[in-house]
Amino acid sequence: MIVAAGSGTRMGGLPKQYRMIAGRSVLAHAIDRLAAHPGVDTVQVVIGAGQHELYRAAIGDRALPDPVEGGATRRESVLAGLAAVATADRVLIHDAARPFVPAGVIDRLLAALDTTLGAVPVLSVADSLARIGDALGEAVPREGVVRVQTPQAFDRAAILAAHRAWPVDRDATDDAQVARASGLTVAAVAGDAALDKLTFPADFAAADDRMTRTMIARTGMGFDVHAFCEGDRLWLGGLEIPHDRGLAGHSDADVALHAIVDALLGTVADGDIGSHFPPSDPRWRGAASDRFVVYARDLIRARGGIIDHVDCTIICEAPKVGPHRDAIRARVAAMLQVREGAVSIKATTTERLGFTGRREGIAAQAVATVRLPIDTDETAA
Repeated sequence: MIVAAGSGTRMGGLPKQYRMIAGRSVLAHAIDRLAAHPGVDTVQVVIGAGQHELYRAAIGDRALPDPVEGGATRRESVLAGLAAVATADRVLIHDAARPFVPAGVIDRLLAALDTTLGAVPVLSVADSLARIGDALGEAVPREGVVRVQTPQAFDRAAILAAHRAWPVDRDATDDAQVARASGLTVAAVAGDAALDKLTFPADFAAADDRMTRTMIARTGMGFDVHAFCEGDRLWLGGLEIPHDRGLAGHSDADVALHAIVDALLGTVADGDIGSHFPPSDPRWRGAASDRFVVYARDLIRARGGIIDHVDCTIICEAPKVGPHRDAIRARVAAMLQVREGAVSIKATTTERLGFTGRREGIAAQAVATVRLPIDTDETAA
């Protein structure tokens, strides 16, 4: 159970569980680490009120139970989550702000539950400790002091009873505190520095740096052609542009976006636009091509990828692309959710040679650069 109901007041703006690290949301990293462990049967997420759209964008196409809304306090959120996993015998309660859960920690927690009703990961304190007021005060001994992390593992019935017995006018810092207050013995297992909580902007920058050092750059290429047809406007780069002819195609025939989609799909070696959106399928008749771009973007994100750059060249005699270049660039950047500096839109002619030179249609070619996590097989090779 991942508690992801925070409002992100320390970071300001977007709650930290929905911020991106190495191409994936913090929440998605936590989900993927837990779901990949063979001892975890299902992952239940608890979100804040009004966060459903943020949640859906953060998890992409991951198949999970519907999220439940938490309460005003962490304890209320945990209670809502425990109610949602009523059929579970054991539960790992985890904070979304600790996204990089090592499998070894989960192993140790589950093993501890074989002999106790609760277990938590802990780390020794290495720094000197002292009390502070207006000035530095007396030292606090480090002996017998540990840092407590999550996920925290419990017998579900036992931790639910403990939460129900906790005074309603008090909040708790974690579930181990609630468990101990009810008389439960909570075992300590070795934690991991990878579970350090993300709290401040520097934490996110450091985590992003660590993750991107384990990624590899991939390049994809795309090319597309559409012939002119009857009409008085056409779609190009996500914009409807006035022209004396349109472009023929099963969808909206946006030749620039189609080339970009193929380039993006090439980075993950996942076929081409026709294999994902076949022209024989009536669902895509007249469809807006921005749907295809968003699909390719989300496919890359689901694989932990980061879109670094997209470069598209539009080849035609007319219409003139120059007056629309900046608007197309901004539109493509918005679809990919990247900064405009990561998108290049160019235009050229073929000096009146070939079908584009004869004004029979428009061609476009695109190159995309994406960073992807290095596969285990690739590393072994």
